[in-house]
Amino acid sequence: MNNSDSRISPRQLGTPRDNTYGFLFAGGSCAAVPTSGDRKNRNKSTRGRKKSIFEAYMSKEDVSAGLKRGELIQGPLRINPKKYHEAFIPSPDGTRDIFIDGVVARNRALNGDIVVVKLLPKEQWKVIKPDGSDKETETTHESDVPEDMLGTCIPQETAKGDAKSPDVIIEAQFDDDDTEHGQDYFQDTLTDHIKKLSLDAGEKGKTVGIGNVHRTKQDDGPKVNDPRLLPDNCLQRTAKVVYILEKKHSRAATGFIKLLADKNSELFRRCAMFSPVDHRVPRAYVSLADCPPDFVTRPEDYSNTLFICRIVDWKEDSNFATGQLAKSLGQAGEIEPETEGILMEYGVDFSDFSPEALECLPQSLPWVIPSGELAKRRDLRKECIFTIDPSTAKDLDDALSCKQLSDGNFEVGVHIADVSYFVLEETALDKVASQRATSVYLVQKVIPMLPRLLCEELCSLNPMQDRLTFSVMWKVTPEGKILDEWFGRTIICSCVKLSYDHAQTMIDNPGKMFLPEELPPVSPQHSIAEIQQAVLNLHQIAQHLRKQRFIDGALRLDQLKLSFTLDQESGMPQGCYIYQYRDSNKLVEEFMLLANMAVAHQIYRSFPEQALLRRHPPPQTKLLKDLMEFCNQVGLDIDFSSAGTLHKSLNETFGADKYSEARKEVLTNMFSRPMQMALYFCTGVLADEILFRHYALNVPFYTHFTSPIRRYADIIVHRLLSASLSVSSPIKMEKEAIQRQADHCNDRKMASKRVQELSADLFFAVFVRECGPLESEAMVMGVLNEAFDVLVLKFGVQKRVYCNALPLLGFHFQKVGKKPELTLMWEPEKPEQESVPQVITIFTLVEVVLTSDGVPLKYNALLKRPSSE
Repeated sequence: MNNSDSRISPRQLGTPRDNTYGFLFAGGSCAAVPTSGDRKNRNKSTRGRKKSIFEAYMSKEDVSAGLKRGELIQGPLRINPKKYHEAFIPSPDGTRDIFIDGVVARNRALNGDIVVVKLLPKEQWKVIKPDGSDKETETTHESDVPEDMLGTCIPQETAKGDAKSPDVIIEAQFDDDDTEHGQDYFQDTLTDHIKKLSLDAGEKGKTVGIGNVHRTKQDDGPKVNDPRLLPDNCLQRTAKVVYILEKKHSRAATGFIKLLADKNSELFRRCAMFSPVDHRVPRAYVSLADCPPDFVTRPEDYSNTLFICRIVDWKEDSNFATGQLAKSLGQAGEIEPETEGILMEYGVDFSDFSPEALECLPQSLPWVIPSGELAKRRDLRKECIFTIDPSTAKDLDDALSCKQLSDGNFEVGVHIADVSYFVLEETALDKVASQRATSVYLVQKVIPMLPRLLCEELCSLNPMQDRLTFSVMWKVTPEGKILDEWFGRTIICSCVKLSYDHAQTMIDNPGKMFLPEELPPVSPQHSIAEIQQAVLNLHQIAQHLRKQRFIDGALRLDQLKLSFTLDQESGMPQGCYIYQYRDSNKLVEEFMLLANMAVAHQIYRSFPEQALLRRHPPPQTKLLKDLMEFCNQVGLDIDFSSAGTLHKSLNETFGADKYSEARKEVLTNMFSRPMQMALYFCTGVLADEILFRHYALNVPFYTHFTSPIRRYADIIVHRLLSASLSVSSPIKMEKEAIQRQADHCNDRKMASKRVQELSADLFFAVFVRECGPLESEAMVMGVLNEAFDVLVLKFGVQKRVYCNALPLLGFHFQKVGKKPELTLMWEPEKPEQESVPQVITIFTLVEVVLTSDGVPLKYNALLKRPSSE
């Protein structure tokens, strides 16, 4: 076999560099163009048949047997969005991720799919470079830090739930995909070992490549980069995909269509080429019949038109997938077409609710609570109960009360909309809610889980309207010690709809006498002073609860989060600002957490096999170890032994000056990376109770109960709670069905969170385009050999600054000890001046300018020239 034959063999899956096919992905520049030698040989040997590019998938039986024997490994596939030939799956033992190198090895799996992989021989494992030139492995994944650790909100106040961490807050995510943070920050100390090997081979071959001292131009003899000669801690295991267990990726993508290059081919008359915006999705042939009628004659008219395409097939012998154009969205860079594209790519159902689902709602309006239902519930309508929400919220699913008792203690209540009264198990409405699983909050609108009649009217705890609720009530001391607890179905009548601003003003001005016009309408049954006192009492108790939680070892990572102000007519972003998480937010958060924990204990006690809880696994071992090493290198004394010690280190290590605050923001961002995603699960399918724990909250049991209008998991929890109190029949779902629904809720929560972030990204990119250039201070959070990453402090975004985009005479990368450092030599502004050097290292404060770069929704970060003084 000659060399070119061996390179195109689908069995040789080591690296894409050894594969002569350049796959036509959106990030690639050419179609599958074999080398000339390959063409000749292929013409001889494969005339009349197509040569396979990808391996056929293994059979289900062989996969099952291989997984049982431990010969195969399964996990979710993550593809690096900036380097689409790189993909990873997590290692089952928590060590370094398993690397999947190239499109062929990925074998037609898409980002997020659950795949089965087979490890390649050790000689094909990846050598980890010590110089930081390609340290972009594990941390390129879309990690998910549970909302229970975060004091953030989604980027606007158009939707309920944004600002109430953790249960009403949208889970924030620290998405390394956008910043491509490599492990350059967490260096593996392999230099010495590789240097020794280099010296051994130095006689035989010339060393090439800056920093790549282990690569030699030597074909015979033992190669310096032969993984078999290196210890395992210098290597990353490499694998190939042999089966797709579950296609989690929606197979939908936004992109552009173009005519094929070869006008004389048969294919040209039948197909166009769809090129996705997301480089991780393959290019696809689409039928010209699905394209606009004048596309062939006027293709240039569609050069900036976004289309949605669904990948319907991808055969073993084709570099390209087969796609079906779903629809034309509109012009790239415009908010509504881009938003619709995001929703479709992530499989968000934004269609109208079906007539069958709507028939499940009360048909005679206005709806009145039946007298029979009143008799079954504890009547709290005369109590001082109120809601605290973003000012624009419409779906109010939680209310609070706080009544002082004669003994000096308090009766505190959390009252949650009784959605399960309206959404009955196994109805058409229940089915659509279970499929949607969550409401999706975009910057400009909400895609609701339930019809608006429920979300905004019948279930929403609107002021001065009787509403059905599920309540958790406690007798507590002024210091927050719980003396007694009660669960039950109730009926309430909220006396006022407060915003977070209203509640914050009450907290900040405890002696202030509010005039009626300073607040929304208040029920005549209750005075403003009574409401204000209840808010202040709740605030005092919440402070004690919060303090005790952190003493008990909870962790919170407060991330910068953008909010937008939108033009009322055009919907365009007019301004943006970092959302302030204040005491009023914290007040609501503490009682939501308390209710969720109480309900978790109650349903697990009653239904140990069927309880739907929420667990949070501890951080990924490998990434945590890397982070610890990084902190040691930069001289930071951080205690990683538990969630509580980490929280304490982060909050007690830094001062209050501007530099310290910025450094804390960067570290908070870094600490989020090793964190795993919090997950819904059914207690009956996990044998070991220790696995139920919630790492960030440092509690044994936790669930979601407080947001049933926008989360389906909470509806199941309501049904379980109701059954536990013997006020309804047991839930019909078996533990396996509950686990399947839990898995689906996890998937949809991840997707909705990603959509929310992409919506914020979209609006910020439009804001930069319309209102830029924007200047801000930024702090360096990672240094590579030709670029560095910054956290832009004014806007909370992360960007990479490339040296070759700056007016430099040159730049120099080096390690100072173990710390990476770039020295930039700026061109003098005037001929008589000298070059200005600037040293860039971790935690350097710099000035950046964000500018739109002409491509829709793309913007760059450029470093401002330092002053020469």
